[in-house]
Amino acid sequence: MNAARTRYPLDQEKWRRVRERMEREGLDAIVARAPDNVLYLTNYWTMKGYDLVIFPREGEPTLLVIEPQLAEARRTAWNKDVRSFKSYHPADPRPPMIRSLEMAVEVLRERKLAGRVGIEMSQTSQICDRMVGEPTVYWKGYYDAFIAACREVADATPALAELRMIKTTQEIERMRLANELAALGMEHARENIRPGMKESEVAAMIEGRIHAVGVGYKGKVEMARAFTLVWSGKGIATFTATSDRPVIENEPTLVEIWVCADGYWTDLTKNLCPGRLTAEYDRLLEQLLAVYQQAIGSVRDGAALGELDRSIRQGIAEAGYAGQPSHPVAHGVGARAHEPPYAHQAAPGQMRAGMVLAIEPGIYWEGGGGLRLEDNFLVTADGCEKLCSTPDDFRH
Repeated sequence: MNAARTRYPLDQEKWRRVRERMEREGLDAIVARAPDNVLYLTNYWTMKGYDLVIFPREGEPTLLVIEPQLAEARRTAWNKDVRSFKSYHPADPRPPMIRSLEMAVEVLRERKLAGRVGIEMSQTSQICDRMVGEPTVYWKGYYDAFIAACREVADATPALAELRMIKTTQEIERMRLANELAALGMEHARENIRPGMKESEVAAMIEGRIHAVGVGYKGKVEMARAFTLVWSGKGIATFTATSDRPVIENEPTLVEIWVCADGYWTDLTKNLCPGRLTAEYDRLLEQLLAVYQQAIGSVRDGAALGELDRSIRQGIAEAGYAGQPSHPVAHGVGARAHEPPYAHQAAPGQMRAGMVLAIEPGIYWEGGGGLRLEDNFLVTADGCEKLCSTPDDFRH
């Protein structure tokens, strides 16, 4: 099967949830431009981030895309009403996102949807478009255009964020594919890593393997990319850049790995060790695995999200590393690698069946070195399911 000709069927469960929320909030339409929200509402993953969707409470959504992407959008989008605007206009020197904005306002008026309209007013982050390298951002004129054209403008960001916390059956299927690809990339690296290789060589090996195998994977994935940070031995720290440091024999090489399969992501941390772990690292791994398993054991529908943060930090403190880690230890994953909910001991909130959480305890030594473990877990009624098959105990 050619993945380029496949498409996911309309996620009816998702559209129903969105429209029920719009009904409760009295929204006539939602206008979304963040690539992850456009993907969530239409199944179309924008190439350049210039595109917009007008999603009404009733009736067919309207998707606006740059002209070169019209055929692809019509093939992949769930909605039939797909319109194009010119990426290059011979009489209009303005950037193409201005034309898509003006077109969106026209659609609201044409479809008599310019009553109470939700737009992304508090979007603090968004995932990249499909080209990755040049993310687009909002500007004052974007908000002003809708404020002027609509009877009332509301912030749709909180509603979309809350809706996205609970994954539909189709979303879970897509996230499984991304996690399968991550496992394939890590297995390739495990078989080929050698002491003395540069960290950057390990990163390139993983990213290249996933891109090569992932495009067309099982006839279901059209575009797959991996993004890694790799550190070895003393280079392991809380978020520094991959470098030309060598892979150290008998010490961990830590891989922070994001895999994207058609807009759905993983956020994982996996470790490799050419040779046999030193006794010092063996003890550290045992400590961290104990903390990790205790945290995973608390995951279930209805449990407090803050308990994840509390139990992980308490366990790490009892292991002798009070105050660590300096990064969050649990958050949602889906159409972004980091999305709500976020587990924090000082914040309310419950785990709910259908959430996918990245859980990531880490311990880092002063002067360099340490370990982090991270997997994505699907919350179920009575526990959770680990989505990536790569083991966390990398000695085995």
